[in-house]
Amino acid sequence: MRSLVVLSVAAALAIALAACSPSNGSEKKGAKGGPPGMGMAPEVNVMAVAPKALPVSYEYVGQVIGSREVEVRARVTGILISRNFKEGEPVQQGQSLFTIDPAPYEAVLARAQADVAAAEARLAQAQRNAARLKPLYAEKAVSQKEADDAVSAEQIGNADLKAARARLVEARLNLSYTRVESPINGLSSRSQRSEGSLVSGPDVLLTTVVQVDPIWVGFGIPDNEQAAIQKEVQAGRLELPHDGKFEVQVRRADGSIFPQTGHLNFSDVRVSTNTGTREARAELPNPDAALRPGEFVRVILKGAQRPNAITVPQRAVLEGPKGKFVFVVTDSNTAEPRPVQVGEWAGDDWIIASGLNGGERVITDGVMKLGPGAPVRIADSTQKPAAAGAPKPPAKK
Repeated sequence: MRSLVVLSVAAALAIALAACSPSNGSEKKGAKGGPPGMGMAPEVNVMAVAPKALPVSYEYVGQVIGSREVEVRARVTGILISRNFKEGEPVQQGQSLFTIDPAPYEAVLARAQADVAAAEARLAQAQRNAARLKPLYAEKAVSQKEADDAVSAEQIGNADLKAARARLVEARLNLSYTRVESPINGLSSRSQRSEGSLVSGPDVLLTTVVQVDPIWVGFGIPDNEQAAIQKEVQAGRLELPHDGKFEVQVRRADGSIFPQTGHLNFSDVRVSTNTGTREARAELPNPDAALRPGEFVRVILKGAQRPNAITVPQRAVLEGPKGKFVFVVTDSNTAEPRPVQVGEWAGDDWIIASGLNGGERVITDGVMKLGPGAPVRIADSTQKPAAAGAPKPPAKK
């Protein structure tokens, strides 16, 4: 037992001496026995911010409407005997769309022509009588009354002829109205009346024709957004195009961009009480009729810019208890947190509304291993590491 106790004490002393011995190699691993590189400042990537002119675009939900939408109605009453177009197909101005039975109007026209002939004959007779009595009245061979009656008969005959000719013009117009024509070039809609229907005049809608080249796109600008834009303009942080002539692009429902660009042609000064928006309208060329009335699209307004915008990558902006902030590298190469006010996104960057000045160096990569006042080493800009979580570029084929 005594030997066992002595051996145990000797073993414990040996282990203690081995642990305290400087020959265990811990100094070679780093300062204070820590892992290698623990005493070195972390390496970060930085960018020097600089004000620049930044284009700004605005996007709204819109709906395509025809630049002209015309209701086709008959001007006369009658039986519809034929439809002369294919529903949904393009039609030309002056093209016949419907035919109303012309027989009753042809009869009215013949009667009007006969009335004109009779009026012309009566006028000719009155003129001959007046011409015959004129020399007799000069020789006092007829009375004053007979001469006056002859002159009056000639004037009445002339007026009757004008009335008959007016009725003839009206009869011809009514006959031409039996051929219902398209008033504009455009796309036809479906027919509202079929052959054999009685058309009672202009109160009956036959079809509609919509002009689609150029095409219009109507949309609404929220009043609060309009007020924010005006506030930015007054503060000098935003410049709008001259006379409000925005360039307009349209993104369709499938995400594709319509190849033609247009311009604003109307902006209302009133705010709708139902939607809280200001009505606006854009006009675009549509030569192939690709955009159709009723289609919902996204309207993109381009042409505005921020003259002195400062942007930083989104990954450089952190969220703290007091709001958003970035790390700025000081002259002594330490990380200083800087509170910032951010605006909207510009691609993959934040627009910094306030908190940064031109020329300051903002840390873009390596921010997660920093603390206030921590020393940093700026990485070689020619060998900038990829950001954590950033997508890899596609492989070349």
